[in-house]
Amino acid sequence: MPESTHSQPGTRTTTDLHARVYDGVLDMMPSEENPTPLVRLNALTPPGSTLYAKLEWMNPFGSVKDRAAWAMIRDLESRGELGDAKPGRGIVEPTSGNTGFSLAAIASVRGYPARAVMPSKVPTEKRALIRMAGADVDISSDAMCPLPGSEDGTIGLARTYARAQSNKYVMPNQYENQINARAHEETTGPEIWRQTQGKVSHVFVSLGTCGTVTGISRYLKSKNANVKIIAVQPSPGHDVPGLRNVSELDVSKLYDPSLIDEILQIDFNLAYTNALSLLRREGLRAGPSSGLIFEGARIISARDGVPMGVMIFCDDIFKYVSTMIKHLPELGGSDAEGGS
Repeated sequence: MPESTHSQPGTRTTTDLHARVYDGVLDMMPSEENPTPLVRLNALTPPGSTLYAKLEWMNPFGSVKDRAAWAMIRDLESRGELGDAKPGRGIVEPTSGNTGFSLAAIASVRGYPARAVMPSKVPTEKRALIRMAGADVDISSDAMCPLPGSEDGTIGLARTYARAQSNKYVMPNQYENQINARAHEETTGPEIWRQTQGKVSHVFVSLGTCGTVTGISRYLKSKNANVKIIAVQPSPGHDVPGLRNVSELDVSKLYDPSLIDEILQIDFNLAYTNALSLLRREGLRAGPSSGLIFEGARIISARDGVPMGVMIFCDDIFKYVSTMIKHLPELGGSDAEGGS
């Protein structure tokens, strides 16, 4: 059996990826040898195309952000910013939820304190998850995503913690840290290439920090320059946590438009109605961002045909129940049903 790469020195290792036996939760982190699943869509794919969903909620802490969070923490450890060289020091990060939960959970496993600074309208479920993982949570005035600007905003407040309490906190900074993109260049991209046997023709992603799209594109275009990278952006006024349209990307230093073949603007309401369709028609518990990504894949499939498309389904629907009910009130049931 292959040895665990994350176990404590001197401990007996039992990780066997083939048998899906792991020495610890961090050995479950995805890699080319331990990829997240690809699942083919059958009921909803336009005729003549083939679409697969890459189920990132199968990561140990439930989202695509596990990849970047784990890579950034390992990088900080390797540089002596966390660990024995800085005892008692933890992490602080601005987040719309998924990265914050991944960082908080990994920090707890590694024995570090954590603090997440979150926008005010992030779903209650995400705030609760981060607290459950052991992190402190501060709420800022930002609407849905961390935005640049004053020190009162999410990013500004996190930076203030990191500067004023540098002995207590270090900020991984997912919006500027190239390790974020490298995590996808070293894991997500190679996984897709191997899982499709090099036949992938299109990859469909959303825009947030842009680490995912940048890393995947770098890798896949190095293997085949003809692979199309299609990004979706929500329409203005959206309330899809973690997603941005291009006008909001100034905050990210990882955005490289030369790596993206096309950006589609999608009515953000389709994020929610499509998420419901994906669950009811395909049995996939995809969150709202996945609903938006599916719409982009559906448009390109109908317009051009997609021989082998892969959609990055970032997380699952459970963290968005309150938001789904807000957009689709019938999901909340009637008052009469509430008492049954």
